[in-house]
Amino acid sequence: MNLRDRIKDRILVLDGAMGTMIQQYGLDERHFRGERFASVGNMQKGNNDLLNITRPDVIKDIHRKYLKAGADIITTNTFSSQRISQADYALEDYSAEMALRGAQIARVCADEYSTSEHPRYVCGSVGPTNKTCSMSPDVNDPAARDMSYDELLNAYIEQVEALVEGGVDAILVETIFDTLNAKAAMDASLTVMKQRGIDLPIMLSVTISDLAGRTLSGQTLDAFLASVSEYPVFSVGLNCSFGAAQMLPYLRDLATKAPYYVSCHPNAGLPNSLGLYDDTPESMAAQITDIVNEGLVNIIGGCCGTTEDFIALYPDIVDGKKPHVPAPKSQTMWLSGLDLLDVTPEVRFVNVGERCNVAGSRKFLRLINEHDYAAAISIARKQVEDGALVIDINMDDGLLNSKEEMVTFLNLLASEPDIARVPVMIDSSDWDVVVAGLKCLQGKCIVNSISLKAGEKQFKSRALDVKRFGAAVVVMCFDEEGQATTYERKIAIAERAYRILTEEIGFNPLDIIFDPNILAVATGMEEHDSYALEFIRATGWIKQNLPGAHVSGGVSNLSFSFRGNNYIREAMHAVFLYHAIQHGMDFGIVNPASKITYEEIPQDQLNAIEDVILYRCKDAAERLIELAEKIKEEAAANGGTKPSAITASHNEWRNDTVEHRLQYALKKGIGDFIEEDINEALSSYPHAVDIIEGPLMAGMNEVGELFGCGKMFLPQVVKTARIMKQAVAVLQPHIAAEKTEDTSAGTVVMATVKGDVHDIGKNIVDVVLSCNNYEVIDLGVMVPADQIVKKAIEANADIVGLSGLITPSLQEMVNVAKEMQRAGLTIPLFVGGATTSEMHAALKIAPEYDGLVIWTKDAAQVPLAAARVLKKNGREQEKARLDEKYEKLRAEYAARQETLVSLNEARENKLDLWK
Repeated sequence: MNLRDRIKDRILVLDGAMGTMIQQYGLDERHFRGERFASVGNMQKGNNDLLNITRPDVIKDIHRKYLKAGADIITTNTFSSQRISQADYALEDYSAEMALRGAQIARVCADEYSTSEHPRYVCGSVGPTNKTCSMSPDVNDPAARDMSYDELLNAYIEQVEALVEGGVDAILVETIFDTLNAKAAMDASLTVMKQRGIDLPIMLSVTISDLAGRTLSGQTLDAFLASVSEYPVFSVGLNCSFGAAQMLPYLRDLATKAPYYVSCHPNAGLPNSLGLYDDTPESMAAQITDIVNEGLVNIIGGCCGTTEDFIALYPDIVDGKKPHVPAPKSQTMWLSGLDLLDVTPEVRFVNVGERCNVAGSRKFLRLINEHDYAAAISIARKQVEDGALVIDINMDDGLLNSKEEMVTFLNLLASEPDIARVPVMIDSSDWDVVVAGLKCLQGKCIVNSISLKAGEKQFKSRALDVKRFGAAVVVMCFDEEGQATTYERKIAIAERAYRILTEEIGFNPLDIIFDPNILAVATGMEEHDSYALEFIRATGWIKQNLPGAHVSGGVSNLSFSFRGNNYIREAMHAVFLYHAIQHGMDFGIVNPASKITYEEIPQDQLNAIEDVILYRCKDAAERLIELAEKIKEEAAANGGTKPSAITASHNEWRNDTVEHRLQYALKKGIGDFIEEDINEALSSYPHAVDIIEGPLMAGMNEVGELFGCGKMFLPQVVKTARIMKQAVAVLQPHIAAEKTEDTSAGTVVMATVKGDVHDIGKNIVDVVLSCNNYEVIDLGVMVPADQIVKKAIEANADIVGLSGLITPSLQEMVNVAKEMQRAGLTIPLFVGGATTSEMHAALKIAPEYDGLVIWTKDAAQVPLAAARVLKKNGREQEKARLDEKYEKLRAEYAARQETLVSLNEARENKLDLWK
């Protein structure tokens, strides 16, 4: 029975640490070298893989001890058997032999113990190497890399070839701290298997490096899952870094989302100050039992500090227990940078920032030409700050070394976490540039683009390249006859490309983004007048007839005829997007700093623009040209050097009431007058908090409604949030000065849940609650469930409040509720938000949690709701009982959660742990 069949029936036991076991044999430098390597210059003690050649008896003995203990799977002693790692020992040329011997030794031992009733399996261990493709070795040169993707790929191919030759049953890529390294290992494994005509399971095991659940290269587990989502992964799991107790919350998260079998081989606790491990076989067995009983795993074993005595207790633990059932594969598109972008229907529209394009931005081109990378990076940062969900990077210019500039810029982006958190779109007409870019990114990116212009052979070849790196792809509606301009040609090319990609290449339909060509309208040429409508019609057909596929386009192309008139251009884009999104357009390369919204365009202008976009009348283009000239003249007469949203409306909003001015500033994202208007409002309102609860919340609610009906987009909402934050900052000193009562109304722990960085709602509620004498403990953003629960217990919290904007946050809120339930908490749980999504989250949470779950739309109502809830719970009468319960919970929680050593100590020990 092969491994794929065996894992369906039972939880399998993996072996434990190799390095820990080797240490017990007391080997010195002489033993490691043997006679064969006696003259090698570098010190060899610690090069455990060399023992496959010089002391195979020791390695055999270790394998046999684990097999005797009941391990179903043993891993080869080949963690560092590739050229990159062996260069430290000057034994690069012997790395393949180490891998071959390691696999052969393990194969012999496994076969000795294997029976028809109890088959044993061998996993070829592939470590991460001691270098990384995603991070610079030099703090002064963030674009530098210790090695290239191709160097690592070739080293891994040599290792995997030897492992396969030696007879392994699966490839285990373990202790993954950089996803790009793991991609190279999977690429190598698939290359070798294709050459040999075999299909072995590929197992992945990640090591997380901090309490936020990120890898050393910065990715969350969700982002990691997105990065590997299009590779043929057999299992995914966690190993090293943490003990079983600390690993548990991350394992729960993984088991909930990963559409693969799940493995876990934790350390024997955490390293103490001496670098040793304090868990005993018995204490760790109790923790493993919890993991198994929760149904989280299919494979369980041990990492650093574990021995055969640990593993010997596991067969009884897993006996008769139900194995984990993998989660269903995502039905939505997953992209990633350092964080996950889950393109759910609620996202509505993914705006791709367009300003890092040398072909579309003269400023960006100049900066790249001058090698002013710091300023060029700031353009990318500004786009993310303005709400871009993806960043488009294009270096196609005749005077640039496009390939070199693409690699340099992507490497620099990787060193900027606030930018690297979003996915990248690699945009180039030079395929060598595209492939070079793919070799720089650990996340799941988008390739822009491929087409049928040069025929099916090239189309298929490039599609296979994209699939090789696990990326999504933009497909332009071109074929051998040229660019599609009519509805009929657009849909015919899209259908043909879709069939090739899904039926012949095996592409996931969710990773296909069609660009049916947004072309300029109102050019003076009659045949161009219907271009926008043809695109919108084609979009609707693609969404209805090509399941899973997305639609995108370069929106600025639409208004090319109106260069120099920014107001008309932005208004045209807003109108076009409003209608295209209604028909299914869900991606677009846009300027996230655009200020015009569909809703605010004056009706006469809206009619004129819609006549052009929807091709409603023959003279629409002429009338729009006349309107554009009129607006341009009016703007110039009012002192505007360029037409804009503000000059077009002549700043009339500044003559309105202070309430309307504040609401307008929020809606438009204008911060120039906030302090002035807030100070004016302070003279009209009795309390500073009344300004938040009145005009500011009214403005926020209006923005929420516009966003919900598709008349505003995320970048504009992000600007609104920034202005709201600015207004609250002005009000904060006045609010603090007005506080008089010392008696606390209660303690509230608040957080934006893991996977989400949006905090405007949370921050508003924080201020409002503080004004009503609640003690608020704000944990910030991206907070894991176990940390929220831990703080609630430590602080004797009366209420927990959860915030989040993106759709995956809703499920994370459910996870927090489950964790609170697991910890025995029953305090009220507030879920806030201005849309029905948060209400749905509250409805999903309610069955998972015994405590009250409250959803409130308006931040101003939270203190009243909190007071009613706490009164209903009889807070004063129950305080003694709650204090006693909290004390018990704290003791139980402390027993389960061991004190963590500092990250610095853990990282210092990491190399020793891996060995």
